[in-house]
Amino acid sequence: MQKLTTIGFDADDTLWHNERFFRITQDRFAELLREHVDGDHLSDRLLAAERRNLGHYGFGVKGFVLSMIETALEVTENRVPGEVLRELIDAGQDMLQHPIELLPHAKEAVEAIASTHRVLLITKGDLLDQERKLAQSGLGDLFDGVEIVSDKTPAVYTRIFADHGDGAARGLMAGNSMKSDVVPMVDAGGWGIYVPHGEEWAFEKAPAPDASPKYQALDHLGQLPALIERIEQG
Repeated sequence: MQKLTTIGFDADDTLWHNERFFRITQDRFAELLREHVDGDHLSDRLLAAERRNLGHYGFGVKGFVLSMIETALEVTENRVPGEVLRELIDAGQDMLQHPIELLPHAKEAVEAIASTHRVLLITKGDLLDQERKLAQSGLGDLFDGVEIVSDKTPAVYTRIFADHGDGAARGLMAGNSMKSDVVPMVDAGGWGIYVPHGEEWAFEKAPAPDASPKYQALDHLGQLPALIERIEQG
């Protein structure tokens, strides 16, 4: 009997680039407001707004744009020019239309694992945006299930791997976020596999669960099929 039956993949910055577009837009945000506040302070103010607003807007581009607008109003004491707000809205719309660029090894890894296990896409963010990116990625037909969730917690992983597989204990989740993809999956009783991307949103940082035998870190996604094989044989 297989030790693992169901493999979950994160989407943004695990299968395709995402954070780089947030960084580009944030740099433009800083340029637009450089006369009002220094860049480091502005970055801290924006991150604080994003944290406050997660409960209202969730994860994704729309919440990011609203947080930028809120921060711009705050740091200028409501004197931010209308054309600056217009540029921020336009930047958000550009992000929602940006073509998908798959990360190295993403397609090959999903294809290889889909031939031996059930594979799931488990992602958070704007529903329409995530559906658009999945459709453009060309990977949609490989997945046995797709879950777009408001947050990733042990309870969410417990539900998903029960609904689509044989429970979290026989599941594995691979992703670039220690906080969202790895730690809660390990807490749910499954394997959490960290695949670093290089660009990471501060909110997604967390200590690695080094004491858990079900935690592993890889250099890139191309190493995942061999790791799964070793787990099955171990």
